[in-house]
Amino acid sequence: MGVSTSAEELFQPETLRLIDELQAETTPSDIVRTISRLRAAGHPQERIHHALEQVRLRRKGRAKFGEFSSQMLFTLDGLEQATRLSVAAHHAGRFRGAGIDSVADVGCGIGADAMAYASLGIRVLAVEKDPLTAAVASYNLSPFDNAEVLCGDGMSVDLSGCEGIWLDPARREGASRLHDPSDYSPRLDDAIALAQSCPGGIKLAPGMDRELIPENVEAQWVSDGGEVVEMVWWFGELKKKGISRSALVITDSGAHTMEAQADNPDAEVAELGQYLYEPDGAVIRARLIGDLVRSLEGGMIDPSIAYFTSATYRLTPFAQCFEVEQVLPAKIKELSRWVKEHEVGTLEIKKRGIDVDPAQLRRKLPLAGESSKTLILTRMAGKKVAIATHRLGTRV
Repeated sequence: MGVSTSAEELFQPETLRLIDELQAETTPSDIVRTISRLRAAGHPQERIHHALEQVRLRRKGRAKFGEFSSQMLFTLDGLEQATRLSVAAHHAGRFRGAGIDSVADVGCGIGADAMAYASLGIRVLAVEKDPLTAAVASYNLSPFDNAEVLCGDGMSVDLSGCEGIWLDPARREGASRLHDPSDYSPRLDDAIALAQSCPGGIKLAPGMDRELIPENVEAQWVSDGGEVVEMVWWFGELKKKGISRSALVITDSGAHTMEAQADNPDAEVAELGQYLYEPDGAVIRARLIGDLVRSLEGGMIDPSIAYFTSATYRLTPFAQCFEVEQVLPAKIKELSRWVKEHEVGTLEIKKRGIDVDPAQLRRKLPLAGESSKTLILTRMAGKKVAIATHRLGTRV
């Protein structure tokens, strides 16, 4: 695959054994002493470097891959760009649900999505341009006999034997993010053309310019654990009939989806009621707030703010709910008085539509009590306000 001599050391049996040994150490050792100990044991410098780096990346990778990270190899860029395993499972489910038995994963990175496809019995051709990343993907996919990795340009590889195509264009070059879609690898226009040639999906950043969304595609924003992690364009048979906008919200209780033919019309503005809701970021980006607000018999607190209010309290995976206690001027003096009167010691500060640093504000408040509150700084009817609330349970 053209991996450098230095990188080849990573895949040597002695290095892989050392990674497992260091990973098994329950108490992290002083790095200088560890290096000295490993040198004294006869390990070459390259092996020590790779082993320590992989142990660090495996620990970091738990957030995305759970216990699977302990059996994987990573590159730093590959880990940062990799799809979370919980999300990749839903990508694979789309292909499996459409009856697709083979997928070309173009720009497979370290193999996260390909692992999910292969685990569902889908035959995977994983293509990666970078030699080291392709080698890492080969290692991670080695337990699956239905997965093959090719090092090359996905736009020039013969993909005719695959029924579906998944593309994850590279949107970084080293430490820099690429903002112009023409700089992506592959270029966005080329990725779209390829995805349109058969059932396909393209993974993109959630903040991608909505003006670039093609016609006849389902644009789906995905949040996992409350964080919006991606936008996916689904083409052909992978697009749900009659749907062009959707939000996939993954919580501890499972996956939940909101869908619509188009962006929702805005909900009406209403007086602040007993409950205040903050929609999930995927719902906001998909512009499906209107349907959510109407389903809860609510109204917006301001035409330009995503918070909405309702007299109805209902647990929903698509929003967090807070019970309103008091509306205060967004001024330090007033907020300090409120904190003292309510003996607030733990204060969560949320903001939307106001330029304020919650951490700096918290330091200015006399937090010394035992009660826990949530302070929401926002605009209501065009005016800056601080809404004192407390959380009501968790999202289902």
